[in-house]
Amino acid sequence: MDQFLPILVATLVAGTPLIYAALGELVAERSGVLNMGVEGMMVIGAVIAFIVMMATGSLWLAVFAAMLAAMLLALMFAVLAVGFRANQIAVGLALTIFGTSLASFIGKPYIGKAIVMEPSTASNLAAKIPLLGAVLGQLHPLVWLSWIFFACVWYFLNRSRSGLILRAVGESPTSAHALGYPVNTIRYLATLFGGASAGIAGAYVSIVYTSLWTEGLIAGRGWIAVALVVFSTWRSGRCFLGAYLFGGATIAQLFAQSAGIGLPSELMSALPYLVTIVVLVLISRNAALMRLNVPASLGKPFAAEG
Repeated sequence: MDQFLPILVATLVAGTPLIYAALGELVAERSGVLNMGVEGMMVIGAVIAFIVMMATGSLWLAVFAAMLAAMLLALMFAVLAVGFRANQIAVGLALTIFGTSLASFIGKPYIGKAIVMEPSTASNLAAKIPLLGAVLGQLHPLVWLSWIFFACVWYFLNRSRSGLILRAVGESPTSAHALGYPVNTIRYLATLFGGASAGIAGAYVSIVYTSLWTEGLIAGRGWIAVALVVFSTWRSGRCFLGAYLFGGATIAQLFAQSAGIGLPSELMSALPYLVTIVVLVLISRNAALMRLNVPASLGKPFAAEG
């Protein structure tokens, strides 16, 4: 048990940014918007959060600033892809390039600097909980909040009237519009929600997970988040579990290297991305499953007639 506990904690910690980013993208895609710019939004959220944290020392202010910064990029995407009906894939890729480049420029003075994170009061209190305290006490409150975040997204998509409307917009925007629902407004809001979620994910990586800023900090997590949505076949529960699967793959390569397993370090570092590719290939082979769950209007712009 003592040997398993560090792996469990490390998996929960590594999977948390993927939960925020993937669930935010899931909501956007269920509305019919395919935003490939998650990586760029995460990067800009990470650098803004780090700068605000260095300046103020306030974690929650830094997270809020990261949300606003990522939402600004999401708004740019929405204006082009939803408002002007530009190609969503092209705009998303451009957003990633823009976000990554802007973050590199803004964060240059902060490269190599680190944040000293004090144990939170909530974590200290959680450590005293019988049985669960050994795990909860080692986790940051943002990890616990990711579980609540998942529960809220699941309830919204599967049990709420608003979630039903959002899914209807993703399946048949023409029918939703005929019923009087503002299709593009709903898609704007879903895209902004995805941006805010990516901002939280980026803030978590730069402040909690690494406590430093350097170029390449996000390291493809945004792309894995997009892949996770496909891997989960657009189901929030599978998305949640998949985040920990890929988080576990990330941790596995670190533990394997520390254990001295005789494989090249470059190959072990590529393990999470290899897992992503393999899973996507396996999922894509089941065409019936993909057609059953993919939003029918995903990636397709909508223009109200009349």
